[in-house]
Amino acid sequence: MDANRLHTAEPDSPGVDLLGMARRHWWLVLVLVLVGLAGAVQFTSMQTKVYESATSVLVSPIGNGQDANSTSGRTKGDINLDNEAQLVASTTVATDAAALMRSTTPPDTLAASVRVEVPPNTTFLVITFSASTAEQAQAGSHAFAEAYLRNREESAKADVAGRIAILNDKINQLNTGLTQINSKLATLKQTDPNRPNLESQRSTATSQVNTLAGQLNQLLTTTVSAGKITRDADLPSTPVKPNRLLNLASGAMVGLLLGVGAAMLRERLDQRVRRASDLPRRVDVGVLASVPGRVKPRLDDVFAPFGAGGRIFNRLRNEVLASIPAPAGGDARVALAGQVVVVAGASRGAVSTVVAANLAAAFARTGAETVLVCAHLPDSMVDTASVNRMLGVRAVPGLSDVLAGRFSLSSATQRAPRHPNLSVVTTGGTASAGGLLQSQALRDTLATLRERAAYVVVEAPSTATSADAQSLAALADAAIVAVELRRTRNTEIADAADQLRRVGTPLLGAVVLPRLAAPRGGEEKETQSSAAPIMADDMTAVLEKLPAKDDKEEPVVAKRIRTAPAGAPSSPVPPAPPVPPSPPVTVKPAKSVPPPSRATRTISVTRVPAEAPSENGADKRR
Repeated sequence: MDANRLHTAEPDSPGVDLLGMARRHWWLVLVLVLVGLAGAVQFTSMQTKVYESATSVLVSPIGNGQDANSTSGRTKGDINLDNEAQLVASTTVATDAAALMRSTTPPDTLAASVRVEVPPNTTFLVITFSASTAEQAQAGSHAFAEAYLRNREESAKADVAGRIAILNDKINQLNTGLTQINSKLATLKQTDPNRPNLESQRSTATSQVNTLAGQLNQLLTTTVSAGKITRDADLPSTPVKPNRLLNLASGAMVGLLLGVGAAMLRERLDQRVRRASDLPRRVDVGVLASVPGRVKPRLDDVFAPFGAGGRIFNRLRNEVLASIPAPAGGDARVALAGQVVVVAGASRGAVSTVVAANLAAAFARTGAETVLVCAHLPDSMVDTASVNRMLGVRAVPGLSDVLAGRFSLSSATQRAPRHPNLSVVTTGGTASAGGLLQSQALRDTLATLRERAAYVVVEAPSTATSADAQSLAALADAAIVAVELRRTRNTEIADAADQLRRVGTPLLGAVVLPRLAAPRGGEEKETQSSAAPIMADDMTAVLEKLPAKDDKEEPVVAKRIRTAPAGAPSSPVPPAPPVPPSPPVTVKPAKSVPPPSRATRTISVTRVPAEAPSENGADKRR
C-alpha cells in the first residue's frame, strides 16, 4: 500500500461546497442581507411617492357610418383604438387637460404622466394618470379623459360639418345643371331628336339630387357622440411607488448575492482548513481519519473504545498498520513489532497530543505493549497538563530528564492506570534541555523503546515552531500530521508535509480534528492558572538542585517544602528536621485533592534512586 497515496474523504461537489461555504460564513451572508434590507429601507424613504388613478372611457362611433364592434378591439374596425390611445397622449389633448386642471405644468410634462391601456376585444380605453398626490392623480385622469372626449367630439362635429358643406355644394351644382336642362327642354319640340338625351340627363340629375339630399338629411339628423366615461377616476388611498415589499425583497436578494460573493471571496482568500476535503485538493496530503464535528475531542481522557471517536481511532490504527510496509520475505507480525510512529501537529496547540494519546490507546487495546513518548518541550507545565489529565500520570520525570541524564528511562516510564499495556513517557521538567532532541541520547532511547514495546507513538513538537519534528521523523518508521480545523493553515500543512517527506519517512497522511474547545472553568481552570505554575517552579528548582547520580543506589529521601498561598506575606521557611536513613520505599502517586484551607500547603518531593546510565546515555536494563 502506498503511504503517500491520496485518500479522499468525501467528493468535492460544487453544490455541497457552496452550501457548506454559506454555512461556514453565515454571519457574513446575514450581515450583507441586513445591509441590503437597510439599503432598501433607505431607498424607499428617499423615493417620491407616486399615486395613480384610472378612468375607463367607452369609445363610441361617430354618426351612423361607424360600426361600434371593432374586430379584435384595436385596429381592424372603423375605430382604430391604437390611434385613439395615441391621441389621448397628444399635445392637443394635454393642452386641454391642463386647462381643465388649471395647471401651469407644460403639456409635454403632463402627457408623460399618462398611460393608456386598451383591454383586448373591447372599445374601451383605460386612462391612468400618475402624480405626487392622490388629488392630482384623480384630477389628471379625469381631465385627460374629458379632454379626449371633447377633442374627439369637436373633431367629429367638424367632420360632419365638412361633409354637409360638401353635400350642399354638390346638390347646388346638380340643381343648377337640372335648371339648365329643364330650360332647354322647354324650348324643344316633342319631335326634336335632342329631347330624349336631355330628358335622360334630367332624370340622372334628379336621381343624384335625391340621393345627396337623403345623405344630407342623414347628416343633419346625426347626433355626434364621441364616447362616455364608464368608470370615473377614484381617489387613491395608497401610493403605487415606492413599493415597499418589492424594494425589501430586492434589497434582500441583492444582499444575499453580495453575501454569497463575499463568502466565496473570503473562502478563496482564507488559508485556514475548513473541512477535511481541502487537504487532498489544496496541499496534496491524504486524509487518514477525520473526526466529525459532532464528536467533541476530550481533553480529560481518550475516546471510549466503542464510542464514535474510539471507532475512528481503531480504524486509524488499522490504516497505520496497513500503511507501514513489511520487509520482503519476513513475518508480518514480527516485522511490525517495535514500530515507531511520529505524530506531529501542523500548528500550535494540543491537537497532536489528542491524536497521539488516542492512537497509542488504540494500539494498546490490541494487547500489544505500547509506549507513548511526549517529545514536545513546552515552555511551562501548563502545556503538558492535558497529557497528565488524559492518561492520569505524573508530569515528572520525563523524556527531557532522561535526555539530560537526571533520570533513567525505566524511572521515567509510567504505566497508564486506566489503560493496560500502555506506558507513558511524559515531556519532563528539565527546562534547560533545549537541543536534546537532536542528540545521540534520543536515538538510543528510541532504540531501547523499540526493544521493549511493539509500538512506540511519539508526540512530536509542531512543525510550525521548530525542526524537532523533522529530527524525530528521521528516526521513525512512519509519520502522521495532526490537523485542527479552523486553526491550521494550508501553508502550515504543506510545510509540515515537506519537512517530513524530506527526511525519507513515509508520510501516511493527516488526522483531522475539529477545533479544540478551550478548557472549561472550575477546577481545571484553577489548577492550570494557580497550582500548576507553583508546582512547576518548585519541581524544576528541586530537580535542578539534585546532585549528580552515581552508580550506587541511594535511599529515598523525603523532604517537605512549605509554600505560602498567593497573596500571603513572605516569611522564612524553617529547615526540615533531618530524617534518618531508611530502606527504599516505593511512593505511589497520591490522588488529586483540593488545596488545604490552612495558610500553608505541603508538597512532598521524593527522590527516586536512579540507575546507572550507559555510556551513550540510554538505560541498559530492560
